[in-house]
Amino acid sequence: MKRTLFPEKLHFVLIMVLALFIGLVGKAQVQAADTIKIASIFAKSGDAAASNLHHFQAVRFAVDEINKKGGLLGKKIELLEFDNYSTPIQSKLAARKAVKAKVDAVIGCAWSSHSIAMASTLQKAKIPMITPDSTNPKVTKKGNYIFRACFIDPFQGEVLARFAKEDLKAETAVVVTKITSAYSLGLGEMFAKYFKQGKGNVLAELEYKDGQKEFSSIVAQVKKLSPDVLFIPGHDESGFIVKQALDASVPAIMLGGDGWAYQQFYSNGGQELKEGYYTNHWSRELDNVKTKEFVASYRKVYELNDFAAVTYDAVMLLADAINRAKSTDRAKIRDALANTKNFEGVTGNISLNEAGDPAKQIVIMKIVNGKAIFSKAVGP
Repeated sequence: MKRTLFPEKLHFVLIMVLALFIGLVGKAQVQAADTIKIASIFAKSGDAAASNLHHFQAVRFAVDEINKKGGLLGKKIELLEFDNYSTPIQSKLAARKAVKAKVDAVIGCAWSSHSIAMASTLQKAKIPMITPDSTNPKVTKKGNYIFRACFIDPFQGEVLARFAKEDLKAETAVVVTKITSAYSLGLGEMFAKYFKQGKGNVLAELEYKDGQKEFSSIVAQVKKLSPDVLFIPGHDESGFIVKQALDASVPAIMLGGDGWAYQQFYSNGGQELKEGYYTNHWSRELDNVKTKEFVASYRKVYELNDFAAVTYDAVMLLADAINRAKSTDRAKIRDALANTKNFEGVTGNISLNEAGDPAKQIVIMKIVNGKAIFSKAVGP
């Protein structure tokens, strides 16, 4: 009987297919290792979506700039974007997706309640996280892998209280906070604390709920108390309170925190302010080289906004740490971030303390006839 060669040929083909498969897998692994994965976690839907769009854009801008210059450690940055749907629980779920995607670091979130929610997940996974503008102190207290590029509320509250007392000569104040917002409650508490320390009188601390747009009862109480200043440390919704207070002829000078810098604050009623003040991370009017260069380059790609610079700085802080670590090992990136000293950002000089927080300047903006202009910068 003549012997067939089919089994030998089949065996050879199977070996070749297996070798090809192993080669493709190996190549894919090498390609994956040739990129540095960074996740950007902000809101693409929900209440924070309109304002958080600017954060996504600023991260893209920074990553594109880095990649055009050759990337980091000879590798390009691979940017992954995740939607936190404007809620704390979805922020945590977005962080879990980032962990599953095996990212090397995370930039986000914007709102403090969102950052607090996802920080625990990233700390457990030992993935470095930098929030651009979550100012509540609880964020970085979640662990030693959590950092921020912005000032914190105790300093912001102190600066605002001192400004109200010394610059505006205010003796009395009313504070109105959002009961579901870690940012609003924390900043309101800090302002009240320091205003009282400066011998000011806080006449009332009032609260409102998430999604509330009608504030007639709160406005009526404020008008009856007739404070020198009305402090509203909220986000977009602060515009509704401002407008309704103006409609009711509340005579107080109105103050806000960095949450007033969102354009939606103005479209909700803030544009009707004849005079008001709020704190911010940066102003395009700052007279320095870094600001002028950033403004010129950013405007070529995206519409310039008040949060672009601090978000850009967050990405560049991470890039600086990776370069100094000379590694994509998460622990080494964390260590490099923790040792950040005198990083020259667009928003100012940044040195991170042992809590992961920077001591940096605050900008006070003045609203004149519905438009914000630079008033002064206050150092740490």
